[in-house]
Amino acid sequence: MSQVKLPSWQSGATRDAIEVFLDGAEMLPEERRIAVFDVDGTLWCERPHNPGLEFLVAELRGAVEGRPELGRRPEYRAVLDWDRPAIARLGGVNVVLALSELHAGLTLEDFDARVRTWFEASRHPDLGVPWSQTRYRPMLELIAELRARHFAVYLATGTGTEFIRVVSERFFGVPPEGVVGSQFGYELDRNSGEPRVLRTREVVGDPNEGPAKVTNIARSLGRRPIFAAGSNVGDAEMLEYTAAADGPSLALFVQHDDAQREYAYAAGVTSGEGWAMASMKDDWSTIFADS
Repeated sequence: MSQVKLPSWQSGATRDAIEVFLDGAEMLPEERRIAVFDVDGTLWCERPHNPGLEFLVAELRGAVEGRPELGRRPEYRAVLDWDRPAIARLGGVNVVLALSELHAGLTLEDFDARVRTWFEASRHPDLGVPWSQTRYRPMLELIAELRARHFAVYLATGTGTEFIRVVSERFFGVPPEGVVGSQFGYELDRNSGEPRVLRTREVVGDPNEGPAKVTNIARSLGRRPIFAAGSNVGDAEMLEYTAAADGPSLALFVQHDDAQREYAYAAGVTSGEGWAMASMKDDWSTIFADS
């Protein structure tokens, strides 16, 4: 067994499961070494809200400042007040469609610039640090260890694909084409003198959660992962799919059970057959990255 470099992982059953898996995976051809990570709550902090939602709320507030009448639209009012009953009554899909209108007509480059500007200025509302410092150091170490063993690493997120792509390489070492997320519509525009791709208000397919996450992984990657990490009920099917792979495989579930250093909350699922459960409280000596 080659040396495993996971300095922020405590000794115990979870670390043992990771080491056994990594050792076994070395017997597989490199093309089968596919690892997929959820993002929100798995690689960075998602409470009180994940960065994608924080960005959308900031964009909505800016739009309402310029056009106060937007604040009277029920979908926008519910988001600004974070009125969960109202959001449920209106329908989550309808709220997402309304929010997607904020960026309809933007080029990919324009949207990318908005997200970059937001990340540069924004701070976590409770921790007061840049979002890069809400990444989980133990998971970054695990990504590095997988890469050292010639794994291809992908991100599978319920957040919009384009939002995560802006920081995927800088934050997680995953190039934009390695992001599988929720999809928004595009159209080709030739009216400006040169071809441009513009965002539309459409949401393409189901949000990248639950069964949709599995089918989108299969469609985008063309191979079944042998490693997957998640942290909530929307990741359960991805973990089950990965755990059922032939040969060595590992499904890792991150438990948010450390109210002192992060947050403690239920994620809608407690365990799955063959999963390794990573307790923030018991398995991680350090939670957050320094920069």
